[in-house]
Amino acid sequence: MISAVGLRKAFGDFEAVRGIDVEVRRGEAFGFLGPNGAGKSSTMRMIAAVSPVTSGSLRILGRDPAEDGPAIRARLGVCPQEDTLDTELTVRDNLVVYGRYFGIPRSEVARRADELLEFVQLAERGKAKVESLSGGMKRRLTIARSLINRPDLLLLDEPTTGLDPQARHVLWDRLFRLKQQGVTLVLTTHYMDEAEQLCDRLVVMDKGLIVAEGSPLELIRGHSTREVAELRFGVGEHEALAAKVEDLGERVEVLPDRLLVYSDDGEEVIARVHERGLSPVAVLVRRSTLEDVFLRLTGRTLVD
Repeated sequence: MISAVGLRKAFGDFEAVRGIDVEVRRGEAFGFLGPNGAGKSSTMRMIAAVSPVTSGSLRILGRDPAEDGPAIRARLGVCPQEDTLDTELTVRDNLVVYGRYFGIPRSEVARRADELLEFVQLAERGKAKVESLSGGMKRRLTIARSLINRPDLLLLDEPTTGLDPQARHVLWDRLFRLKQQGVTLVLTTHYMDEAEQLCDRLVVMDKGLIVAEGSPLELIRGHSTREVAELRFGVGEHEALAAKVEDLGERVEVLPDRLLVYSDDGEEVIARVHERGLSPVAVLVRRSTLEDVFLRLTGRTLVD
């Protein structure tokens, strides 16, 4: 569905994407993770055939976006990070009008609009104005709109940003159903749990390069331990205490408010900490997550 080799994107002297190789297979959910400025959005815009490639090879649905941009875009669905719905139109008319841009006959686009409203659980709000919808409803409507042309490839940029947990889970369910129907999903997200839930494979980008690739489980196994023991001591004590526990795990990470000890047996780490006469204010043992991998690969420094 997508094949990129040595893909680069430059804006003047700044190179946002610095030569990446990506392959997305039919029917899978593929994710791009990375901090702000990693090159995710620039990559997505090239895949959407709306931003020209600076150098390298890119094929979308087997076609060259430089030569077949309109044909590619006709088979894509795009859910942008910001909702761009027509607030003056009704919920249903947002779908009907958008479908007409693709040249879909009126009777057919009306039928598809009704089907999609049922799919995203908005059938009862079809006659309502968009401005009356909640944030979660607007996101579901945006996804419905992106499906009006029955795309082979659906691009989702931060699909659940700003939504409450209930709305996020509803969207996850809808996206999982689309994948079961054979739609190929490509998404960016800052939510590590979302990537674990939705993605079959993903890449982690940093500074325009791919620094890791694989399934969520493969990345966790390759870049972290099975468990993490979190130790919280008094304010300002963590740096000094790190040396006293560094031999208890594969590695120790010092945060301002706690120590993270990476080990395959977190409970054993806690027991040995107490044996050494150390008394944490609070302890927690949890499994390693994609967030541990992400922060190890891209760092904990804030990127604006």
